[in-house]
Amino acid sequence: MKKPYIKKIGKIGGFDVWYVDGKYIRENIDEEFTNFSANYLFNFIPKNEFWIDCEFGKTKEWKYFTTFLLTRDKWIKRGKSILEARDHGTIAEKDKRNKSPIIKKFKKLDNSEIIIKIRRKLLKKYSNEKIKVYVADGFLVRSLFFIDFTEGGHDMIYHFIPPGEIWIDDALSPKELEYVLLHEAHERRLMKKGFTYEKAHYRSSKIELYCRKNPGKVSKILAKELEKQN
Repeated sequence: MKKPYIKKIGKIGGFDVWYVDGKYIRENIDEEFTNFSANYLFNFIPKNEFWIDCEFGKTKEWKYFTTFLLTRDKWIKRGKSILEARDHGTIAEKDKRNKSPIIKKFKKLDNSEIIIKIRRKLLKKYSNEKIKVYVADGFLVRSLFFIDFTEGGHDMIYHFIPPGEIWIDDALSPKELEYVLLHEAHERRLMKKGFTYEKAHYRSSKIELYCRKNPGKVSKILAKELEKQN
């Protein structure tokens, strides 16, 4: 197996923190790897390491992610379950985000103003009269609306995404955009048909992984999926 390391960020709390190639991990090891993780969820990550997907967004978030990971590790070592420790980690990460001068300024705005700032770019190539696809500022989404937002999302899942919109996280590698957009569009269409999120996500993950293994087919399949949106 190729080692997905890109760059060592540093050593924090006894853990080596690495930027890794998330695209490689999702296509060859585990498709559910997202922005960051550690050995508690993915046993292919060494126990003394934190892995952060290489960040493409304008705001680097690894310090927030490591705050979560260090806090979760602390509470697991104190005997808490992973879920309980995760809650403590989320509280610590939110607290750190809320102290950011940028976030303090944004909290003074109303939601409509925040949405305008979050929409970094309309992707005209993938948008039509039924669906609008935007590159979204993932840092702002995670800090102001939903801390677990990752890769992308749509209006059928997240109340803060306006109707008829799909958002793609700007932290995502541009090389993965079509795969994630296919997942989100397929999932959105199934949920509009009445599928639960769990079933829609499962089916969308399968088609996403198929296209990752067959990259020559993704553009054609995606175009058809976008035509079916309503």
